[in-house]
Amino acid sequence: MIKAIKAAQGLDSTGNPTVQVDLTTEHGVFRAIVPSVASTGASEAVELRDGDPSNYGDKSVHKAIHNFESVIGPVLIESGLGVEKDQRKIEELLIALDGTKNKANLGANAILGVSMACAREGGGCRGER
Repeated sequence: MIKAIKAAQGLDSTGNPTVQVDLTTEHGVFRAIVPSVASTGASEAVELRDGDPSNYGDKSVHKAIHNFESVIGPVLIESGLGVEKDQRKIEELLIALDGTKNKANLGANAILGVSMACAREGGGCRGER
């Protein structure tokens, strides 16, 4: 079961701001750092950026972090879903929370961070169960 989940702005391997997610379960803390996208096609998921030229040249991700803290994290904790058995349900919940095909409301970067952290936890502990 998910005990805590938090997000912060970090830097990806290219030095661009990105979403970092730390997921805590009874098995430990599992971190995911979302890679930033160089270009987005018309049908790709939308990476939510702040658009403030004074903050990392408009690439900061504070809006995505806010969405995580105010919507994604609380709903995920309240859902009672367990990473080890409910990964599909977690993905379905994230998709429903956003409500768009391209993840434009909450940001694909916020949603992907949760998915990656859950996959790390689920994959890392699979042999223990």
